[in-house]
Amino acid sequence: MIKNQKFITNAADLPECIGDLSAVKDALYAIGGKWKLPILMALFGGNQRFNELLRGVIGISSKILSNELKDLEENGFIQRKVIESYPLVVEYELKPYSYTLLDVVIALSEWGLMHREKLKNEFSS
Repeated sequence: MIKNQKFITNAADLPECIGDLSAVKDALYAIGGKWKLPILMALFGGNQRFNELLRGVIGISSKILSNELKDLEENGFIQRKVIESYPLVVEYELKPYSYTLLDVVIALSEWGLMHREKLKNEFSS
C-alpha cells in the first residue's frame, strides 16, 4: 500500500493497494510524458504566449506543444486566455489548481537528483 508506506503482506491488503496504484496511474496520465511538466514549469514563471512557450521549452515542436496545452487545459491545470486587441493575443496561464503540483515537482526533483547520484556512483566504481 502506498498511503501507509506498507507493502502487501496478505491478500486483504490487495484491494487497497490496487486502488492506490490506480491513483498513481491517474496522476501519471495527467502530468506524465516528456513535455507536460516542462510546460507547467515555464508557466510557473508567469503567463506566456504560444511562441514564448515554444522558445522556452527547448526541443518541443509546435504541434506537440499545441496538443500538450490542450491536454493540460482539459485536466484543469491551465487556462487559455484570449485578450481582445489588435492583433488578437492568446496567453496561457496557470489555474490555482496547478500549484497543488509544487510539492510533487519538488519531490520528483529531489528523487531525480538522488537517483542520478546513485547511478553516477555505481558506474564510476
